[in-house]
Amino acid sequence: MAKSGLHPDTLAVREAVERSQYGENSEALYLTSGYVQPSAEVSARRFAGDEDGFTYGRYGNPTVASFERRLAAMEGAEACMSTASGMSAILMMCLGLLKAGDHVVCSQSMFGSTIKLIGSDLAKFGVESSFVPQTDIAAWKAAVKPNTRLLFAETPTNPLTEVCDIRALADIAHNAGALLAVDNCFATPALQKPMLFGADIVMHSGTKYLDGQGRVMAGALCASQQMVTEKFLPVLKSGGMTLAPFNAWVVLKGLETLDIRMKAQTARAQAVAQWLQDHPAVARVYYPGLSSHPQHELALAQQSGLGGAVVSFDVKAADPDQARKRAFHVLDSMQLLSLSTNLGDTKTLVAHPASTSHGRLTEAQRQAAGVTQGLIRVAVGLEHFDDVTADLDRGLRTL
Repeated sequence: MAKSGLHPDTLAVREAVERSQYGENSEALYLTSGYVQPSAEVSARRFAGDEDGFTYGRYGNPTVASFERRLAAMEGAEACMSTASGMSAILMMCLGLLKAGDHVVCSQSMFGSTIKLIGSDLAKFGVESSFVPQTDIAAWKAAVKPNTRLLFAETPTNPLTEVCDIRALADIAHNAGALLAVDNCFATPALQKPMLFGADIVMHSGTKYLDGQGRVMAGALCASQQMVTEKFLPVLKSGGMTLAPFNAWVVLKGLETLDIRMKAQTARAQAVAQWLQDHPAVARVYYPGLSSHPQHELALAQQSGLGGAVVSFDVKAADPDQARKRAFHVLDSMQLLSLSTNLGDTKTLVAHPASTSHGRLTEAQRQAAGVTQGLIRVAVGLEHFDDVTADLDRGLRTL
């Protein structure tokens, strides 16, 4: 449990397991697959879960535990269970909470791999799913069935930055006897804490802003201690989607600068969004920090008054074929920014969602999610505003 009375920015650099006998100031990296037990009786109790203690690398590790404690503290959760990636965290959540015949309601604007995992892969095992418009509260409510066990939202969404009303969805879920899970990758606890608005589970891809420099992959679920212990830990032990200690250590250190990075990158993203909004080659900009965004007021209320660090925009085009060619021209004209599907890096990363993150979806699914062939996503980093916009303008002005 987190140290009581401390502010979030203090917890981000202080919350961890206890120091070893060597008194290290920076959290230690424990590279071990096994642990020597003091006695057979203690070993038996630890493996049975009757006594705290590390037993095997697939089940837990002190460095991993430090990351879990720190993220839980920052999210205001009782506990956290980490995984090898963000998608494995979603898989752990589904395997821990759902069975054949259960039903899930999701936003149709979620990350493409999330839609495929829940809508296609889990369907093979008898889990039903419905996908609804992210911002239509009535649609969420209408989709709930007697067998609904989980509502899963992503706010803001990837890549169109749609924002959902977390409190309203929590009420719908709880009135139906279901749980609400929120993907908080885009906002992070630096801007948004979904549990304050009633969410039961907060999911993270630590690969993104939690790490912050595009170095490793990681995932996590923040929830109650009971849920982590009874639902997620058994899946981890059997399924083995374990977070590597080195990756945990990297993301643990990334959390120390999360607050200042997010605020700096958000400020740059706000300026880039405003610049794009005025560009003659841009048809539309998607960014919660702009007053033109449909959920602007809600976003500011839930996200500490800030819009986040991701901006998406459509290039002007007459049809989908031209839109794709024009989007590719903008991307291929860049000389500074990185053409990469990741996000959350200190370097600005630019991507074409329709052919990458949402490439495995059908055209109908992409259209439902609003992911057009002319859409470009910009995950704004820490470069100077003038350099970012000059590189984007290199292609935009020559369309």
